[in-house]
Amino acid sequence: MDVESLASAVRSFKGVNRKREIHRVTSLLKETLGLSGVAVRSFGEDAAVLDVGWENYLLVAVDSMWHLLLDSDPFFAGYCSVLVNVNDVVAKGGTPIALLDSLSVANWDDASKVIKGMVFGCKKFSVPVVGGHLHPDAPVASLSVMVIGTVKKENVVFSDTASPGDRILLAVDLDGRFHERFPYAWDSTSWKPPEEVKLKLSSMWSVAEAGLATAAKDVSNPGILGTLGMLLEASGVGGIVNVEHIPKPPNVSMEKWLCSYPGFGVVLTAKASKAEECIKLFRSKGVAVSIIGEVISAGKLIIANGRSEVEVFNFKYDRISGKP
Repeated sequence: MDVESLASAVRSFKGVNRKREIHRVTSLLKETLGLSGVAVRSFGEDAAVLDVGWENYLLVAVDSMWHLLLDSDPFFAGYCSVLVNVNDVVAKGGTPIALLDSLSVANWDDASKVIKGMVFGCKKFSVPVVGGHLHPDAPVASLSVMVIGTVKKENVVFSDTASPGDRILLAVDLDGRFHERFPYAWDSTSWKPPEEVKLKLSSMWSVAEAGLATAAKDVSNPGILGTLGMLLEASGVGGIVNVEHIPKPPNVSMEKWLCSYPGFGVVLTAKASKAEECIKLFRSKGVAVSIIGEVISAGKLIIANGRSEVEVFNFKYDRISGKP
């Protein structure tokens, strides 16, 4: 496995490079975070963590569907708008409660497919759409969906709390297939019964409840290493990953897998003494998991294969989404 070519593929991957502009927005909005005093964590998290005086934290996230997915398969885009928001909450150890959507319609035939995909996703993950906003005469189609969830305060898993010496784990549902019209979407959920999907999601709830993870992010558009890079960047640390230890489906190249979006995948860190317990919990729910590396103090993400190693990101010079 040529680590030089893998590093180059990740660095040039559009899913990674599309994240680089986030800092331009968050750097301007950061001064607003203290206005209400409720934000425990916001930028850099899969879901903002808010303390509104309840027993539990409130979780809030929003995702917009990539126009390439909307154009290639409106139904699957609607479905994914639910899936990605659910994953954002689950990665925090939380439970999604409800969704709101903002839909811009340029063509009602496609829009109806989007809505049917959302309904399918809501039934799959047992979460309702309770409101939203409609632009019925937009020049182009777009879809954004917001999720509201909760998590017990003692169970929340943040994304910026990894420490040197922590083990890096990847937990992912390998029982899936690539989408026919969007080849980097690994679909491991749409064709399974809701009970099986919920069982695999519950693996992260079990890890959070047991307090085993020091940090976590759900694997999203930047892929496995891009998402890990965001976690390390936010935590002010680095990591070294042995790519030969990364779980992947058979007959799929590592380069393609590193640039894929799995239906359910989480990169997380854990103390060395807790890593094996994490592995047991994920595997007990049918989720593939391995220790793929270790957190280091130097602000770099390095990949290795047992024979050579190469730097993928150096956070002194490189930015993915920026440190909050």
